[in-house]
Amino acid sequence: MGKITRVNVAKEIIDIRRDLSVSTRLRKPGPPERIDGMTIGIVVIDPKQASPHAGEVHPDGDEILLVISGRIRVIGESDPENGLELGAGEMCIVEKGEWHLLQTLEAGQLIHITPGPRGDYRRIH
Repeated sequence: MGKITRVNVAKEIIDIRRDLSVSTRLRKPGPPERIDGMTIGIVVIDPKQASPHAGEVHPDGDEILLVISGRIRVIGESDPENGLELGAGEMCIVEKGEWHLLQTLEAGQLIHITPGPRGDYRRIH
């Protein structure tokens, strides 16, 4: 018999491991813990709050960003002058190895699907 588990998206993130097993864990402040697989989270974005990072990279795979509500600008280090603005219902793929950062333009919510286990953080412009 199967089991269905409720997920509190305000407090938990979802991990999809390489063997395709799925589990949840409590969201912690600061940079996310990486796993060998993909992490899915729904985060509140607010231009009045600092971005969770000033730049990050995912060497293990592409990251997917989907704006549920609000507006963001995604800036890649390979072309920092041409940041991509996304609004509700829009998404982008940040290719593996691309240093990038998010700027919140309008409060809302964002879904991220982030690869691991490796990743790094540093300020980019």
